[in-house]
Amino acid sequence: MKHTSAFLLFGLALTAIACGCRKDDDDNPSTGGGGNPALEAAKHAAVVNYANIVHANYADAEAKAEELKAAIDAFVAAPSEPGLQACRAAWLEARVPYGQTEAFRFGNGPIDDEDGPEGLLNAWPMDEAYVDYVEGNATAGLINSTDPAYADITGGLLESLNEAGGETNISTGYHAIEFLLWGQDLSTSGPGAREWTDYTTAANAGRRGAFLKACAALLVQHLGELEHEWAEGVAGNHRSSFTGGSANSALSAILQGIGTLSKGELAGERMEVAMLTQDQEDEHSCFSDNTHLDIRMNALGIENVYLGRYVRTDGSTISGTSIKEVVTMVNGTTATEAETAITGAKVLAYAIPNPFDQQIQSGDPGGAVNDAVVALKAAGDRISAAASALGLTITTDVD
Repeated sequence: MKHTSAFLLFGLALTAIACGCRKDDDDNPSTGGGGNPALEAAKHAAVVNYANIVHANYADAEAKAEELKAAIDAFVAAPSEPGLQACRAAWLEARVPYGQTEAFRFGNGPIDDEDGPEGLLNAWPMDEAYVDYVEGNATAGLINSTDPAYADITGGLLESLNEAGGETNISTGYHAIEFLLWGQDLSTSGPGAREWTDYTTAANAGRRGAFLKACAALLVQHLGELEHEWAEGVAGNHRSSFTGGSANSALSAILQGIGTLSKGELAGERMEVAMLTQDQEDEHSCFSDNTHLDIRMNALGIENVYLGRYVRTDGSTISGTSIKEVVTMVNGTTATEAETAITGAKVLAYAIPNPFDQQIQSGDPGGAVNDAVVALKAAGDRISAAASALGLTITTDVD
């Protein structure tokens, strides 16, 4: 779903956490309830390991965003075809760690609580004409605007204009950058083909470069804020309350996040909607034809969380007590069924051919996209069952 799904789920997540804690702490001694020291210790260890994974993943996403910003700054300073290709490559690399962080959403955490930056980072779908020229309208967008209010393109201005007048009016984040690097995808067999001369001799080239640089700087800023919220030893940040509070509340938020991403968001909003409409505008990264990788990384992120490990961009691994291990202490069958469903869904997500838009336009209801959708929904149900085994109640559907 679009980033707004986080706010639709805000109340549900709080209710789920509250209900889950009452049930586990007060009504269901079989799941621990403070009477099983080994289980309670495992819960706390799993929560701490999750926090370590989240921090490392956001740190990687921030580092890749900084590399993207450096490439963009260099390109805007001296535009060239190789420079544009370097920016595109850096954007694609940046999506790898960020895609895995989507598993940290939907649990009322700092990414998408009421003050979270998710809508400034990864909002979609995007009305391209809100930002720049499009086919049939050479003067569209903020870049080509002559309104004195938009004379100086700054990060603050772009933040203020993000979603102004409609949720597809996206002016910041990965997909605004993607559009500025690739342009509209008007091809049936490849991505967009924006010319590097859009940043030299084209109309409003200077404003286009300023817009691109401001978006890149905001990306680094917002990811840095998230990294800080999950850093160890920072007084008053989200991690300190998350790991220092109720383990049951934290587990509810964790399972709510991966369950909702798997069933309601990834399977439903990001894949099934596009499959039903057969419209490439409904795919996640439509300008670059990178949607297949987005799907893979989202599915990998779900598995990372459940199995308690994350492979960093430098090849090192963060691992520790997993959610699966905690569930196994209560119900081994349920724990294994959830793992099997999550891993199986990931395998099918990886099997979707590229480009995604050609798959959804094939009209084959039994194709690879549909197979992955069915499996991801089933995985969401198994995650709900794992939560229930711990005496917790979560929701995985998106309204």
